[in-house]
Amino acid sequence: MSKPRLAHSSRAYPFTRLRRNRASDFSRRLVRENQLSPDNLIFPVFVLEGENQRESVPSMPGVERLSVDLLVEQAAELVELGIPAVALFPVVPAEKKNLSGSGAWDSDGLAQRAVRALKKAHPELGVITDVALDPFTTHGQDGIIDNDGYVLNDVTVEALVNQALSHADAGADVVAPSDMMDGRVAAIREALEGAGYVNTRILAYSAKYASSYYGPFRDAVGSAANLGKGNKATYQMDPANSDEAIHEVAMDLAEGADMVMIKPGMPYLDIVRRVKTELQVPTFVYQVSGEYAMHMAAAQNGWLDGDAVMMESLMAMRRAGADGILTYFAVRAARLMRERQRS
Repeated sequence: MSKPRLAHSSRAYPFTRLRRNRASDFSRRLVRENQLSPDNLIFPVFVLEGENQRESVPSMPGVERLSVDLLVEQAAELVELGIPAVALFPVVPAEKKNLSGSGAWDSDGLAQRAVRALKKAHPELGVITDVALDPFTTHGQDGIIDNDGYVLNDVTVEALVNQALSHADAGADVVAPSDMMDGRVAAIREALEGAGYVNTRILAYSAKYASSYYGPFRDAVGSAANLGKGNKATYQMDPANSDEAIHEVAMDLAEGADMVMIKPGMPYLDIVRRVKTELQVPTFVYQVSGEYAMHMAAAQNGWLDGDAVMMESLMAMRRAGADGILTYFAVRAARLMRERQRS
């Protein structure tokens, strides 16, 4: 007769010493529950008009806006480091913004030209495009507004479909609606199928919260001044809600999303864990601009070890269940992983 299995609660000191496996590097590596590699990283990039143009983002130390030619050059290192994909965000000049954001689906727009250039130079690099109107609107909102400033859902969805199709036409591998309009994933999926883009993936920003961590990003893409003192609480999620996120993700999956996003990252890792555990789908997380800025500020002031907290933060996201991580640390982290592998 076999002995009954011991429950975890019956493990007791000194027969169980949990420090035993921590005593040596080899055993720590053998029992490590989660791994982090460049395969898990996506690099968000800001692209601007012109040639040989490079602009620093003051609120995001080390991050630059690049013209298409310089972005293509930088992408060569991403490929060499093994980073699978970039997430592309255009910096739209003021003269190309309007109330309806119609520049978003210009076939010769900045995002579309950047996609074509990247895919021509580096076809193996995945290109993810942002589907949202805020870089293109004079008011800085993610959609088309009425006279009271309220973002109209259905007319915005029609615009997002046009934008997504223009990105697919340019060669985007993944379109990523980040707007949080109801029903936009189904509309985009139907349009992509109808146009023959059956393998164009949809990465849905399914649980995108109305967060205060986005400030530096809005500076980077030039929408902060347009938004002013406005907010996006009528369409982005309330930070107090968790169950609602599961409904949002489930709806996007039912509408045809291939992957889902939780945004921001570290303050919302409980949502990442719930989505991964309850729905078991490809789950991404965005370590947003405010998170990056805080890490960099603390490191530059000598309050924290920059590399150590960078890697710890990324591992925390993997541990929570994230398959892919959008992070401005992607290149720095991939370089560090390569150095450690060689040493």
